[in-house]
Amino acid sequence: MADDAKRNIRKSGTLMRFRFPLWIDRLIPVTLAIAAIGTSYIGGVVVYGLSPSTLDVGYQPKQPVPFSHALHAGNLKMDCRYCHQTVEKAAHAAVPATATCIKCHSGTEGPSATIAIHSKSPKLLPVRESAASGSSVPWTKVHDLPDYAYFNHSAHVTRGVGCVSCHGRVDKMQEVVQVAPLSMGWCLDCHRNPEKHLRPLDKITAMDWVPEEPQEVIGAYLVEKLQIQSKTNCSTCHR
Repeated sequence: MADDAKRNIRKSGTLMRFRFPLWIDRLIPVTLAIAAIGTSYIGGVVVYGLSPSTLDVGYQPKQPVPFSHALHAGNLKMDCRYCHQTVEKAAHAAVPATATCIKCHSGTEGPSATIAIHSKSPKLLPVRESAASGSSVPWTKVHDLPDYAYFNHSAHVTRGVGCVSCHGRVDKMQEVVQVAPLSMGWCLDCHRNPEKHLRPLDKITAMDWVPEEPQEVIGAYLVEKLQIQSKTNCSTCHR
C-alpha cells in the first residue's frame, strides 16, 4: 500500500474504520421503498392475473355445432326453458337433448323433411349423426364451476334471479361467452344484496326486461314476497 494511502487511513498510529458516504443513508429508504412497491406490484399482477375475472371472463370455447343464441333466443324469441328444460326443477340447466334439436331440424325423409329447418345444412351434420347413432353431441361447457362449489339453478330462477344476471345477454351472442367471473366474491355480493338482481318470476327468461319501478323497490318487494334470506354460510355452496 502506498505511503499516502497509509497516511489517509491511519491517524495517531490507530487504524481508522471505513465509513460509508453520507449519501448511502439517503439511498437506503429509497431502496426499501422501491423494493416494497415492486413487491406489491408483482403481487398485484399475480393476484389479478390468476383471478376469475381474468382467467374465466371471456371464455368462449369452439362448439361442434355453431348454435346461435342471437338467432334462437334473440330473433326467434325462443324461451330459454325450451332447450334448458330442467332449469326450474333441478340443480343443473341441462344441455338440450338431440331430440330437442331434431324437432325443428329433422333430417328424415318424407313430408316432415319438407317443413324442417335447414335439415340438410352441413353445419348441423353432428346433430343428424347424433340422432342416427344415439350418441350425444359433444358440447363444451362454458360456465363450469369447480367441483367443490355447489350451485342450484332451480333455487335461483324460482326466487327471481334472471338468466341474464349470470349469463349476460345471450340473446345477442352468436356463440356463448362467459361474461361474469362466477367467483365466490361475486356470488357473495349478490347474496348479501339480492335486491339489485331480482325480477318478477314471469320475467326470468326475458333478456330485455326493464323494470317499470326502481330496482330497489321491486327487489325489496320480492325479497319479502318470496321470503328470500340474504344471509348464507359456507355449507350453502361447499357441501
